[in-house]
Amino acid sequence: MSNEAIETIECYEGSGNVFADIGLKNADELYARACIGIEVLRILKSRKLKQREIGQLLDIGQSEVSHLMNGHFSRFSEGKLLGFLKKLDREVTLVITQPDQRHGISLSL
Repeated sequence: MSNEAIETIECYEGSGNVFADIGLKNADELYARACIGIEVLRILKSRKLKQREIGQLLDIGQSEVSHLMNGHFSRFSEGKLLGFLKKLDREVTLVITQPDQRHGISLSL
């Protein structure tokens, strides 16, 4: 057995919003955009479409398709991403409730 010191690593339970956990000012917006973007990505990948087909379906250029498929959701507004869901035959419902003990938002798709 080695006499080397073992480094201790502290772990903390996250809030569920990694952007808030690292202290970003617009954490709720980033979290919402990421949730919506991931759902768009999941649908597109399940359809096994080529980038050209995705561009035609969502009415965006090839460079935007590339950004979307690479998870660069900050390049798109929440409204644009929600529009993509509509074009992918998804219904989006916005529910407004009182906040719970955790800060941030809850998003269901």
